[in-house]
Amino acid sequence: MEETTFAIPATPKQIAYARALALRNQTLLPWEVQQDRRSLSAWIDAQARMKPAAALDSLPSSRQVAFAERLARIKRRAVPNECFRDKGLMSKWIDGNL
Repeated sequence: MEETTFAIPATPKQIAYARALALRNQTLLPWEVQQDRRSLSAWIDAQARMKPAAALDSLPSSRQVAFAERLARIKRRAVPNECFRDKGLMSKWIDGNL
């Protein structure tokens, strides 16, 4: 006998959550995955474990900014604007002005 498995359609809540995860992780939600509840559930599990691609990870911390501003006042110079957008640049500026 031939065993046939039927794909159970994904629920609207599943699809909405999967789309939110796809936006958060900046990835594509494959069409084939959306057609089956089990495969969508597996995709959701994998995406939920991923760390979100946050733009905030590249920004300097508040302590780093405060220290740089304190150094700038002591040295009587300004912190360049691009340093406020990248923690690596801020770190280099701090190291160069110690």
